Amino acid sequence: MRTPYPNYQNPCGWNALLPPAPVRSSLSGNTSCDLIVVGGGYTGLAAARRWHELEPTHQISILEGSRTGEGNPGRNSGFLLEVSLANDANTAEIDRMQKCNALVSKTMSELSALVRRHKIDCNLQRSGTYRAAAGEAGLQAIRSYVAFLKAANLPYEILGQDALHSKIGTDFYQEGLYSPDCYLVQPAAFIRGLANALPESISVYEETPALKVSRSGNAWLVTTPTGSITAQSVIIANNAFAKSLGFGRSRVTAIYTYAGLTDPLPSDLLAHLGTERSWGLLPAHRLGSTLRRTVDNRFLIRSCYDYEVETDNRAMEIVLKEALQRRFPFLKNTRLANVWSGATGLTFNGAPNWGEIENGLYISAGCNGGGVVKGTLFGAALVDLAHDRETADIENLFGTASWMPPDPIRKLGFKLISSMERRRGIAEI
Repeated sequence: MRTPYPNYQNPCGWNALLPPAPVRSSLSGNTSCDLIVVGGGYTGLAAARRWHELEPTHQISILEGSRTGEGNPGRNSGFLLEVSLANDANTAEIDRMQKCNALVSKTMSELSALVRRHKIDCNLQRSGTYRAAAGEAGLQAIRSYVAFLKAANLPYEILGQDALHSKIGTDFYQEGLYSPDCYLVQPAAFIRGLANALPESISVYEETPALKVSRSGNAWLVTTPTGSITAQSVIIANNAFAKSLGFGRSRVTAIYTYAGLTDPLPSDLLAHLGTERSWGLLPAHRLGSTLRRTVDNRFLIRSCYDYEVETDNRAMEIVLKEALQRRFPFLKNTRLANVWSGATGLTFNGAPNWGEIENGLYISAGCNGGGVVKGTLFGAALVDLAHDRETADIENLFGTASWMPPDPIRKLGFKLISSMERRRGIAEI
C-alpha cells in the first residue's frame, strides 16, 4: 500500500451527485478526548454512536482521512444485505449462519430506524437483490447459494433467462435468483447523513488521517499530519488502511475495485431495460460485475480487482464500458459520467480482524466487501466488548481473520488465484 490513507485518482461518483457538503475542520494542534475513532466509515460511526449511548458525557473524536462521502464508505455499490453474503453462506453450519443472519437483520433494522428518525435523504429502499450466472462456474455458485437459502428457510425466486430479460433487460445471464433480503441506498448520501446525525459531543475531523498510534504514559497518542490527540481508548476502524498503522499486516490486504456511473438514461434506452425500475444485481461468481439501476435512471457497473495499488482509472473505464456493453448491447454508446475506485479490506478466510489489541486499543478491519451492515454491527459490538458488557459473540459466529504470508508470496498467491478464477469463470467477465 503506497499511502497510509485514501488518496484516490478520481472523486467518488456517488458523492459528485450530491450538493457540496459543509467542510468539517481538520485536526490542528495537540488536544485530548475520551475516545478516538480512527476512520469515519460505517464501523467508526457505529462505534462512536454506541460509546455515546454508554458514556454520554465523554468527548469522542473521529479522525476521517478523507471528506465524509468521498472515502471508502461512499464508494461502494450501495447494497445493504440483511443476510450473509453468498461467499459466506455455509449450509453445513446452518445454526451458526442463522444466528449471524439474525444479528445482521437486527442491525439493518436499526439503520433503517436511523434514516427515518433523522430524515436522511439517501434513497433507502428494500428492493431486494438479484444474483445471476452466465456460465457453469456461476451456475454452480447459484446452486450452492440456493441450498443455503433453503436450509435457512429464507425466501427466494429462481429466474430463467427469459424472466431476467423481462425484469432487467439483459440476455447475458443463463439463470439467476431474486432475494428480497436486501436494501439499496445512495451510499455517499447515507454515510453523510449518518455523520450529520451524530450527537454534538462527537467531533468529526475530516482530511485528518492517522499516521501513528503509540503509547503516551497511560493513554494512547494518535499523530496526524497537522497535530496529535490523546485518549484513554482508541478504536481502529479504517479497514484496509489499518495496516499502515501496523495493525493487521498479516491478516488484511487492500483490494481495489472499480465502478462507473452513467448519466440518467433517455427514455428510448429505458424502454429496453425491463419492468423493474430500481434494482441491484450481484454476480454469482466473484469475477462478474455488480450492476445497479438507480431511482433516477442511472446505471452503475462495478468490476475488476487489483492488489494493493490502484490502476489507472482511464484504463479501467474502457474495461467497465466493455463489460456493460456485453450485458446490454443497446448501451454501447452510453458514456460513463463518473469512474472511480474504492479499496476494501480482504482477509484470507473472509472473517474480520476484530477485538482488543491491547488495553484500551481495539480494532475492526477486514470487511470483505460487506462492510455497511456487518461493519455497523461489528463497531457497536466492539464498544460493548470495551465496556465488559454482554455482546454478540463475533469471533465464534463470524470467525477470526487467518494469517496470510507476507509479500511477495501474498501478492503471488493473489495473482495465481485470480488467474485460476479467471479461467474458471471466464463466461462471467
